[in-house]
Amino acid sequence: MGGDVSLANNGGFIQISLDLAPDGEPFDASGWLGFEIDVYGKSDEYDFRLRTSELSQPWQSYRQSFVAEPHWETVRLPFDQFKPHRIDKPLNVRLLRRLGLVAIGKAFSVDLGLGGIRLFA
Repeated sequence: MGGDVSLANNGGFIQISLDLAPDGEPFDASGWLGFEIDVYGKSDEYDFRLRTSELSQPWQSYRQSFVAEPHWETVRLPFDQFKPHRIDKPLNVRLLRRLGLVAIGKAFSVDLGLGGIRLFA
């Protein structure tokens, strides 16, 4: 993922996202503990966001941040550490629909290498 995040005109972001089921249906991840990602960066912070079929507004998600260091590393993102954003429901991992990696919150040149995303048990 690359590009520039600008704070002009009330801010901005860069995102890559993935539907977890090809038909847009919910994906049941209850047999897993979370996601792990292989990343390489420049010591910048990013968000890993999850959406479920229970969410109706684009600003709602479950979020966990991570830092992509200047070497390849595997970052674990346990489900129990995702925080709800602008929603009062806890994360229901039986209803996962979409995931996203987001650069937001400061003006910077995004340089994030992604080698893999997978579930872990």
